[in-house]
Amino acid sequence: MKVLVIQPKIGMGDMVIYLPYIHAISRKYQAPVSILVKGNSRAKQLLTEDKHINEILILDRTKNNTGTHDGILGFFKLSKDLKFKKFDKVFIFNSSLRYLLVSKMAGIKNISQYPLFRKKDNIVTSAKIFTENELGEIVSTQPELIISDDKVNEAKLKFSKEFKHICLGMSASGPTKRWDIKNFIKLCININARTPSKFYLAAGNNDKDLIDQFLNSELSNNCVSFKDLKISETLPIIKNCNLYIGNDTGWLHISSALGIKCLALFMDSPVQAYGKYSKNIEVIVPEGETEETTTHDTLGADKISFEKVFNNSIKLLN
Repeated sequence: MKVLVIQPKIGMGDMVIYLPYIHAISRKYQAPVSILVKGNSRAKQLLTEDKHINEILILDRTKNNTGTHDGILGFFKLSKDLKFKKFDKVFIFNSSLRYLLVSKMAGIKNISQYPLFRKKDNIVTSAKIFTENELGEIVSTQPELIISDDKVNEAKLKFSKEFKHICLGMSASGPTKRWDIKNFIKLCININARTPSKFYLAAGNNDKDLIDQFLNSELSNNCVSFKDLKISETLPIIKNCNLYIGNDTGWLHISSALGIKCLALFMDSPVQAYGKYSKNIEVIVPEGETEETTTHDTLGADKISFEKVFNNSIKLLN
């Protein structure tokens, strides 16, 4: 049976969070599946070695409706593209009528989808319940990014045992979800004074200013920037790190899925959705908030306790 999974969420973090369910579907049908995802999910970088996935199809939809799959013409183009693939079964991790009709137009006979027009809720809970109901089995929420031992070992050769190695997630999808860069620099100075460390700056070209502030600090000789690396090139590096410290960003979820201990700073996004699905994630929330109350519009970046972040970092490193 030829199976398609439609996952139209934006970003690397969401792509990683949905991996357990994609893997479970592949195992159930005893064959790799095709996935339809957006380009900014970075699926083609993240999943190059994932044997559960046969083909990555790109869903070209944009905020300004200029993508090739936007609008009426885009609807028919997507239907035609999928019809050409001759899928027997589709799992739609979305409640939109559009994807149901696209699948029907593509001639897919067996369609499983979230309940139509459902309001937004916890993405992990929704995906878990949906997958378990469809497959008739319990599915873990713990994701796993698959990379070869050869690549991990090759990267490890460049890691000195004289240092702790820390992946630093200082970027975020918006300024309200980002701890001040000066706090990160101060944190790393204090960590390095306690135990010599190398810091891997998990940020891209859009965060050049943040990277430059680190590289212009007294820590410059202890820093390695990811700015000019492909996502796939960073995976074996992160896999060899001792710890992730950083904001709720795609790098957090990548690190978690690579089996790395993570100290995640949540200040303006829902902890219950993005911070509790993995055994590898430990959460810090703003002072005066709880894991239940920290969500969108909490705006707590200035209330993250520096002492708590430092103390928990040292505890996890040890």
